Amino acid sequence: MMRTLSTQFRSIKCPNPNPKLSKSSSPTKSELKFDAKPKPESESWCVYLILSTNHPIKTYVGITNNFPRRLKQHNGELNGGAKASRAGRPWICACLICGFADRREASIFESKWKAISKRAPRKNKNEHLSEESEDPSLPLLRHRQAALKKVKGSLDCTHLEFIWLLDPS
Repeated sequence: MMRTLSTQFRSIKCPNPNPKLSKSSSPTKSELKFDAKPKPESESWCVYLILSTNHPIKTYVGITNNFPRRLKQHNGELNGGAKASRAGRPWICACLICGFADRREASIFESKWKAISKRAPRKNKNEHLSEESEDPSLPLLRHRQAALKKVKGSLDCTHLEFIWLLDPS
């Protein structure tokens, strides 16, 4: 039976769908739908580096527990891509780092990689004038790779798997 909450506010109060739960008791984890399923192993956290394929060429570092979905979001195929990645569409994966225990560990790694990348000096553009045939994405990828080496030296990364899909060498 439906009834209103009050005469002033005509909201409808729905009857309790689970009569076992009284107002005084809170639901247990097994009774909550979103906690009932364990997380599959494929949804472990990873840090990724993506590269824009449109001018101006740029890179983006992020974390996710579902990389294929996240890449589609960055490329505008699904809702939820980062605002910073809208201008560089389409994006391709340059590097994937897998094996983080949880979101916190992946976030720390991502933050450190971004901070070191930001602080590290970039090579002068004049140095690359002799290499005019060089792919414009290579200096960016080398910069991120150099920063990644410094992150590896400052954190325990023995349990992580580093997969470079684009070779910056």
